[in-house]
Amino acid sequence: MKRVALASLGALLFAGCTLGPDYQRPQIELPQAWRSGEALPASEQPEALANLAWWQLFEDPVLDALVAEALANNRDLKIAAARIEEAAGLLGSTRAQLFPQVGASLGGSRAKTSDSGATPLPAGVDRIGEQYIAALNVGWEIDLFGRLRRATEASQAELLATEEARRALALSLAATVANSYISLRGLDDQLAISRHTLETREEALRIFELRYQGGVISEMELSQVRSEVETARIAVPLLEQSVAQQENAISALLGRLPGPIARGKTLAELSLPLPPPSLPSSVLERRPDILQAEQALVASNARIGVAKAAYFPVVSLTGLLGSSSADLSKLFSGAAQIWSYGADAVLPIFTAGGIAGQVTAAEARQVQALEQYRKAIENAFREVDDALVAGTKTREVVEGLMRQLDALSSYDRVARLRFEGGYSAYLEVLDAERNLFQAQINESQARAEALIAVTTLYKVLGGGWKAASQ
Repeated sequence: MKRVALASLGALLFAGCTLGPDYQRPQIELPQAWRSGEALPASEQPEALANLAWWQLFEDPVLDALVAEALANNRDLKIAAARIEEAAGLLGSTRAQLFPQVGASLGGSRAKTSDSGATPLPAGVDRIGEQYIAALNVGWEIDLFGRLRRATEASQAELLATEEARRALALSLAATVANSYISLRGLDDQLAISRHTLETREEALRIFELRYQGGVISEMELSQVRSEVETARIAVPLLEQSVAQQENAISALLGRLPGPIARGKTLAELSLPLPPPSLPSSVLERRPDILQAEQALVASNARIGVAKAAYFPVVSLTGLLGSSSADLSKLFSGAAQIWSYGADAVLPIFTAGGIAGQVTAAEARQVQALEQYRKAIENAFREVDDALVAGTKTREVVEGLMRQLDALSSYDRVARLRFEGGYSAYLEVLDAERNLFQAQINESQARAEALIAVTTLYKVLGGGWKAASQ
């Protein structure tokens, strides 16, 4: 009879079902080509390029050091790492409920019975008594309907989602540091252009003041030269302010107090890495935001099973094994042994729709997570398309501005020769200088934007974040 009972109990333990839907990755319709016209090849090879620490493609050791410092010291990244530890602890706590919970109890007491009680003790009976106990307590919830297994599945997915959130932050941080550094070098370049232009115009003003004193030129021409000097002079402090503020922004990303930032290569010396010749859509599967959205979907899917399990009984086994004695010296003798075991089941009978409401809420959260997952994929394709277009067009703009810069440099040189030869007024020189100065600023800004477009492309491809964040 005992064997039959044990066999029945074993069958009951291992035949438990798991309520709720099993997770299956949703079918998402993917485009056949990027909007830029580039086809989506079947080859997975470009992922090897995306796995690089992509900022190293700029070949600037100072930039590499800044990114490494940010990944090591950034406050937000440390907070994200602590969230991973928190999620891991919650997973361990949830998973532990699948196993028997064992505890120990030790106790002792000594009491005296009243001599004037309602029921007097017989003569000769000691009114002072002692009681000692030592026991192991065991409790185990039998997961017949998968409540604990689904809860563990959800907690594990939430841990993975937290890890992907940290990786997404690491990727964004690396891109932000790279973009900020490129912007800083662009501001440095523009500041150098403005200072050089100011020096040139101040020298011209000195010469024109002498010529005005000699009666060679009019006051109107002198005023025009002074106006151009002040235009260049105004640009310098504005750019110096922008440089200082950009340095402070980078310091915050690095986890530092505001201060100067080291410089490496100039804007023109930074390598302009080109994107891979082909980009398969599968490369987006490594984006941390997509992986995070999918794990959130896995977790919400499992929570449906947790909610549905509330319709069914919670079955628990309890047991106690130990010793109890009025004499401490006999506590562990055979005669002092005590034991007990039992089982109980708690079944909801009437909840006024409470459980049904929890199931409905869980299913609604699953739908929300599914739409967020689809939205993350759609957003990823949009960002990559935008980055591909930006990368191509900004390079075209830089090339056009360089041609314009060559033409305006020639114009400036010829205008000066014409003025010195007496063939034109200095107004023509001022016009040439003004156009050349603005073209130099525009070319510097466009070059920075072209470099930033590259960092944006690698960011939206999810490239480099794993090695960096680890």
